[in-house]
Amino acid sequence: MKQPLRLRQLEALIAVTRHGSMTRGAQELGISQPAVSRLLSDLGDVLGFSLFDRRGGRLVPTQEVRLLLPDIRRVLDMMVQISEASHNITEKKAGHISIACLPGFATSHLPAVVAALLRDRPGVSVTIEPDRPERILEWMVGEQYDFGITDGFEGHPAVESEQIDIRTVCIFPTGHPLAAKKVVEPIDLAEESLIHTRRDSQFFRNLNEAFLKANTQINSIVESRQFTAACELVCAGVGVSVVSEVDAAKYLGKGLEFRPFSPRVPHRLSLVRPILKQPSMITLEFIELFTKSLEPFRQD
Repeated sequence: MKQPLRLRQLEALIAVTRHGSMTRGAQELGISQPAVSRLLSDLGDVLGFSLFDRRGGRLVPTQEVRLLLPDIRRVLDMMVQISEASHNITEKKAGHISIACLPGFATSHLPAVVAALLRDRPGVSVTIEPDRPERILEWMVGEQYDFGITDGFEGHPAVESEQIDIRTVCIFPTGHPLAAKKVVEPIDLAEESLIHTRRDSQFFRNLNEAFLKANTQINSIVESRQFTAACELVCAGVGVSVVSEVDAAKYLGKGLEFRPFSPRVPHRLSLVRPILKQPSMITLEFIELFTKSLEPFRQD
C-alpha cells in the first residue's frame, strides 16, 4: 500500500514549482535543500510519476504535476483557512451559540448581553429560541441547544444547572399612590388588581403564600406566564404586579415605576446546559457574560 500524501510534501512541490529551484524552494520553507529533495522524492514515489523536468537550469513541473496543481493549491488554501478559523475559535472570535430561553428574556435582558458578546466578533453567530420551561428541558436533554435560561427547573441527570435568585419588585403605573411607599407589602395590595404568573408556577405559589401569611388575598385580574406581559399591562394601567427586577428595569420610565417587595419572594432562574455536550469556548464565555449581567439583580 502506498504511503498517504503529506501536507509538507505538497508545500515543497508548490515552493519548487514557484521558484524553479530546490535551493530557493527550501529557503521559502525554511528547511534545508536535502530535506526538500527528500520530500519530493517521497512524493514522486507515492504519486508514481516524475515531478519535474530540468530545462535551462530550472526545474519545470511535468505535465502530470500541472494537472494536479489547481487541486493542490486548493488543498493548501483550505488548510490556511482551517488554521485561521481555529485561531479565531481559540481567540473566541468565531463559532455559533444556540440559546433556548424563556420568552420574556428573548425581548428583555438577553438581547443586550448577546450584543455585548458579538461586538468585535464578526465570526460569531447566535440562535435564540424562546419557549416554555418544559420545552427548554427537552432541548437540553436532547443536546439540541448549547445553553438555556429557564425557571421551575427541578433537576435532571442529563442537565447541568446553576440556580440564581433574582430580586422581585412591585410594579405600578407612573403616578400611582404606591409610589409614596419605600417598600410594598402584601397588605398594600389588598385592594389592587393584581397581574400575576400562572397559578401552577412555583413563583405564584410562593407569592400567594406571602399574601396568606399577611392575612390577605391576591385580587387576581390577569394571569400570564411572562413578566414582560405583566409589565406591558401595568404600563397600560390594567393593574399592578410583582415581577423580576430584571424585567421591571427595562420598563422604568416608560409608564411604570417599582418599589422593593417584602417579604422576599425571589424569582429563581436556572441557567442550564447539556452535561454530555462539550461546550465551545465561546459558549462558556457567553455563559460567564450572562451570569455577570445578572449580578446587579441577585437576591442578597
